[in-house]
Amino acid sequence: MLNKEIDFMGIRKPAAIVSAILVLVSIISLATLSLELGLDFTSGTSVRLTYSESIDLGEVNSALSGNGYEDAVVVTFGSDREIRVLLPVDETVAIENQAAQAAEVGETIAAMLRENSSSEITLEGSDYVSAKVGEELAEQGGLGMLVALGIIMVYIAVRFQFKFSMGAVVALAHDLIITLGIFSITGMEFNLNTLAALLAIIGYSLNDTIVVSDRIRENFRRLRKGSPLEMVNISLNQTLSRTLITSLTTLLVLFSILFIGGESTQGFAIALIIGVVIGTYSSIYIASNVILYMNVTREDLMIPVKEGTELDDTP
Repeated sequence: MLNKEIDFMGIRKPAAIVSAILVLVSIISLATLSLELGLDFTSGTSVRLTYSESIDLGEVNSALSGNGYEDAVVVTFGSDREIRVLLPVDETVAIENQAAQAAEVGETIAAMLRENSSSEITLEGSDYVSAKVGEELAEQGGLGMLVALGIIMVYIAVRFQFKFSMGAVVALAHDLIITLGIFSITGMEFNLNTLAALLAIIGYSLNDTIVVSDRIRENFRRLRKGSPLEMVNISLNQTLSRTLITSLTTLLVLFSILFIGGESTQGFAIALIIGVVIGTYSSIYIASNVILYMNVTREDLMIPVKEGTELDDTP
């Protein structure tokens, strides 16, 4: 029997059940509650303002609410002196007049905030975002993720073996669905920053999965004794410290962004925090689990011997 520190695969079946439940709940939530799409994906007005001093978002929100803009969402971007005011579309205005209406709203909001602030306020721009643009962004983002998953599957199949590519793609799909499900259940806003975070999750989770897969392949070729389950356990233990250090250092940065970066980066940071935690879990219990369920063997990972090599080595 080969020595191992933690029997990760000893609870692979309960882990698979928990993951299946989380994925199912996420899919149901996405189908029934959908996502709380931000202005990037829906129609509305975006007003960009720059202050001469640091901004108190509480004062800005109070000023807007007191002047009839209760539905306005204020976020910082770029620095603590720049804000973006997001307003839902005015249904009473015709579509062809929305751009002109957005310009007027921008001027009105800028003038109103100047009256309620001692800072100098500059209106940087006021734009109308149409629902059509949002639909195109959503479609392109979804297509981008599907293309990324397809390319990853081909790469890992060539670099390692088809069973490993299936494990990696299932793990990535697992991470993305659960992350989206959490956003759907909690009602957090899903915007372009969150979409960018999902693409970053693919890269992070894939990197971790490839490290584990490489060690599994190496141990299958190097160690002469042991079942596939033991080989996977040994590999997971050998890469555990690297996985934990990478995850913890990444989480430190993300929590810094979450608490210091302002509202504009909160969705990005939260999505990545969820993705890092779930991605670390999936590289251990999803990708490796799929490999075992597909009955990976030592023969699958052995380096093929070219025909005639043995004869060439004969004196």
